[in-house]
Amino acid sequence: MEIVSYKFALLAITTVFIFYLLNPKHRIIFLVTLSCGFIASYSYLLLIYILVYSVINYYIGICIPESKSKLTLFRIGVFLNLSQLVILKYSSFAIDPFFKLVNSDIHFSKLSEIIIPVGISFFTLQGLGYLINIKMGWEKPERRFINFLLYITFYAKFLCGPIERSNHFLPQLNELNTFNRQNVIEGFRFILLGLVKKNVIANQLSLIVNPVYSDIGTYGGGILLIVMLIQPLYIYFDFCGYTDIARGIAKTYGITLLPNFDRPFFSENVTTFWKRIHMSLAFWFNDYVFKQLSFRLRKWKTAATIFAVFITWILFGIWHGAGWNFMVLGLLQALAINFEFFTKRKRYDFFSKIPAYWRKLIGRLVTYLFYGVSLVFFFSPDFKTSLLYFDRLKWINFSLPISKALIINNRVNIFSFSIAFGILIILLIMEKISCDMKNKYEKIEILWDSDKFKHQSLRFVIYYIALFLILYYGGMQTKFIYFQF
Repeated sequence: MEIVSYKFALLAITTVFIFYLLNPKHRIIFLVTLSCGFIASYSYLLLIYILVYSVINYYIGICIPESKSKLTLFRIGVFLNLSQLVILKYSSFAIDPFFKLVNSDIHFSKLSEIIIPVGISFFTLQGLGYLINIKMGWEKPERRFINFLLYITFYAKFLCGPIERSNHFLPQLNELNTFNRQNVIEGFRFILLGLVKKNVIANQLSLIVNPVYSDIGTYGGGILLIVMLIQPLYIYFDFCGYTDIARGIAKTYGITLLPNFDRPFFSENVTTFWKRIHMSLAFWFNDYVFKQLSFRLRKWKTAATIFAVFITWILFGIWHGAGWNFMVLGLLQALAINFEFFTKRKRYDFFSKIPAYWRKLIGRLVTYLFYGVSLVFFFSPDFKTSLLYFDRLKWINFSLPISKALIINNRVNIFSFSIAFGILIILLIMEKISCDMKNKYEKIEILWDSDKFKHQSLRFVIYYIALFLILYYGGMQTKFIYFQF
């Protein structure tokens, strides 16, 4: 079932009413049943697989503190989690080629065609994080299996995150006894905003970005340059849209999911940027890979930090997919972060001579452009295509009309795109105000939440306009980018 569909919207609204009509004792069971049904809509085999996966991780988590061989049991848990991820997601890249070398007809990649491992990259990190927390003594094992099952399968976050932490998600399940009107209102606001970001903005931008990567050879450097500048906005509004919807759905049930975005395009360097975008994933790798690795190698001193950064970000890139292009994506981030670390003092001395306004502007532009270049490796189907993209950039010309990029197969017109782009600008301006003019933003928030009739009327006008735009653009559906992970 598609997240952005009328069926799903009806399901989400209906289940909120049912959830609060139920006895609080049965609410978690209801959410688990709902989540299992959602997963089964993709594949019954996937549901069976998830149930088995959850049982294994649950019992390993229970046994670790009580076992005399804690480390061995923990390693078995980590091995099982990583091996199933490699087999179901990376076998075509890392396993099948080996069997091909020895002239074998074994193809592990066929398993993924049978099970359809939707969301595997997300729930695997959640399972690993849970086991690490228990092994390190950061939290106690969850004794109620039904709670742990919801942690793994909760349908709002199952497809594309956010990647939850067990010590953040599980304690909340003990506080679902009361109805909080504000949670429901805030939840539906999140959902509405997420649908605007996805349906109205991201889907329009996809008509420029996606066709180019499917046939790069027919486009000149001018169009490719435009795509490079647009694709950060595309992936942001697409993924942020999903996150807002997921967090909104969860909030209506009284569950707060981890944030994933915090005005990333107003970061002045790459290091800060990755603290503001895909935060749940970046912080997961920081806490469970970088910190652990740099601590173990602390005798190496500065070399430990450099090595840990490279390993962390290469794994970060590989997490996104099996291919050299994803490895390069991670490598670029590692190079940039290490560069910023070792040139921090020199950069400070240089930029301190520049007025603050221009310092911020230059930093933000450079960071944005770097991310745009990096995304060529993200969107390209393979490394060869990435190289072709940069090769074609040499021919900076606009011989192919921009209108052809805007009106792909007559699926959207310039009027529709202009409206979407206008809303995009408004949202970015609001982010800028919240980042650089906090006092003004607080005043806007006070006016927005005001109970005065004129302010309430304005809110409802904006809500109805947003709903109209969602329905108007709803006929054109594209899958969320991160659905493939």
